Formats: sequence, structure tokens, C-alpha cells
Amino acid sequence: MTSFVHDALPMRVVFGPGRLAELGDEVARLGLGRVLVLGTPPQEAALRAIADGLGGRAAGVFAGARQHVPVEVAGAAADRARELGADGCVVVGGGSSVGLGKAVALRHGLPVVAVPTTYAGSEMTPIWGLTEDGVKRTGRARAVLPRTVVYDPELTRTLPVGLSVTSGLNAVAHAVEALWAPDGTPITALMAEEGARALLSALPGVVAWPDDLDARSGALQGAWLCGAVLGATTMSLHHKLCHVLGGSFDLPHAETHAVVLPHVVAHNAPAAPAAVAALGRALGVAADPDTVTEALRTRARELGAPTSLAPLGMPRDGLPVVVEQVLAAPYANPAPVTRESLSALLEAAY
Repeated sequence: MTSFVHDALPMRVVFGPGRLAELGDEVARLGLGRVLVLGTPPQEAALRAIADGLGGRAAGVFAGARQHVPVEVAGAAADRARELGADGCVVVGGGSSVGLGKAVALRHGLPVVAVPTTYAGSEMTPIWGLTEDGVKRTGRARAVLPRTVVYDPELTRTLPVGLSVTSGLNAVAHAVEALWAPDGTPITALMAEEGARALLSALPGVVAWPDDLDARSGALQGAWLCGAVLGATTMSLHHKLCHVLGGSFDLPHAETHAVVLPHVVAHNAPAAPAAVAALGRALGVAADPDTVTEALRTRARELGAPTSLAPLGMPRDGLPVVVEQVLAAPYANPAPVTRESLSALLEAAY
């Protein structure tokens, strides 16, 4: 007999082409009157356009988000929010922008409205991360969970194909970890499988026709589901590895996830038969560990994703450092993680 506890996160999702036009209504619905609009430096013009669209409800723009959320950037954004008297944040972009909004929420308790432009999925989780002195710390707090997420597929049409692929595979990794999470439920399992299937089905269309709104919508729906299950379950070896690789060696976030995922699946698959079965259905292949792992590798290769850590800037002599950091703070994981197995996994990924 099945027995579980499912704790649903309180989220409002507004989804559909053109829904960005309703952002002001969503900000007003939350009773916010002075929001700080956050994003990365290349987005500054777009951020200012969004702030202009919000009229008097926009307090200002902070275009300084960086990947892995360095503590000094988080501090500068939090100080800017305080100086402007902001009562909320609108974050526009991917994981870097959303992560910065969460850092401000963690500091000042300001409500966050997220407008994702990638498939990162961070907007659906209460997970925050900050990097200081080459170490990335993560935690969970309901205060950082965006109150409203506005998904407008039209905003992803200009997302470069390469980043679309790696961002999508990053989201698939969220689903994979949810499938073998110790606190997963039948609900999260259904969401994870459908999220992975939606993304893995949509990404070939995104690669072939980057402007296709149906493909972009399918990928964004998949990212929503994958992010939601990441927020509802416990992260395991894959995310621990990627946090260490990104925080300690400043590797690009989405690309690192894309490289590492097949190797972690190969490591964990023999100990996670239910996850293998779900991934087999999502990929349309037989549900055995070797077939699923090879199908995932093949799909990533066909999509043009990076397949090794070395070209991302990972130094070989840094691999033992990663091993030690991961072993020092282990995550729940279906298969045992030893120094030998972890070293072999990283060497293969390198």
C-alpha cells in the first residue's frame, strides 16, 4: 500500500504567448507599488522597457545579476532595493536573475514575481544559492519562492539554440533527480516524467525551428514541471556535483548540468529502477539502465550539447577538489557514492 506526504508549494502561474502584457496586473494583484526590476547586464535595455511598462509601480532597475549569485552582487542588489524603498522584485531572465531575486528576498523578505526567459526552472523552487570564496551554499526558504510566475513563450524565441538546449537539459536533470528522490511522491513522479518527456520532445523542434512558438511553449511547460518537482523534493548527487563545479570553478551553469547528467544517470540507474522506467517512457526506449543512459547521451549529442567538462574550463587537477567537497557534505542518493566511484564519474565527464 502506498503511503506518502505531498506538500504542494503555493504558486500562481500565468502561462501563454503575450502574457507579459499582464505583468502590471500581477504586480498590482500582490499589492506592490515599488518593485525593483532585476536581470543580467546584457538584459538592461529589456529590463528598462519592462520597468517603463510598469509605470509608477517600478522603483528602478538593477542589471547586475551573475551566475552562481556571488555574495557581493547579492549585497549590492539588496542595498539598491533598500535605497529605493522597494516593496517587491520583478526578476527577468534565467537562473542567475531568479537567484539574485531570491537573495534579495532572503535579505529583506520582499515578494518576488518571476518572468523566466530560459528553461532553468529556478522560479518554481524555494531553493536559494550564494557563492562566496569559491564555495556555493544552498538552502531552502519559503520566503524566496516567487509569488507569481509569468511564463510567456514569446520571450524564449530569441534564446540562442545552444543555450536553449543546455538550459533544457538542466531542467531535465531536475526531473531526473526528483524521480529517485527519497521524498518523492506519486504526484512528483508524474510531474517529473511529463516534464522530462515534454522537454526532450520539444528541444529537437527548438533546434530545427528556433522561432517556432509551439516548440517553445512545449519546452517552457516542461521546464515549469521540472522546476516544480525540484522545489518539492530533495536534491541528490547530480545537483551536489554541479553546485561544486560551478561554485568552486565558475563553470557555466546550464552547460555543466548538460555534461554531468548522463554520467550521474549511469551511476545511479542500477539502483533506481522506477526512475529508469520513467526515463525510458520519456525517451521512448526500453526501460533498462544501459539503454536509458545511452539514449540520454545520444539525445544530448544530437541536440549539440557539450559532452565534456574540459572545454568548459574545468582544470584536471581540480577534480580531486570536487571529490573532497562532495564527500564532505553528501546528499541523499540511490547508489552509494565512494571516493573511487566519484573519481571515475568525474574522470569520464572530464
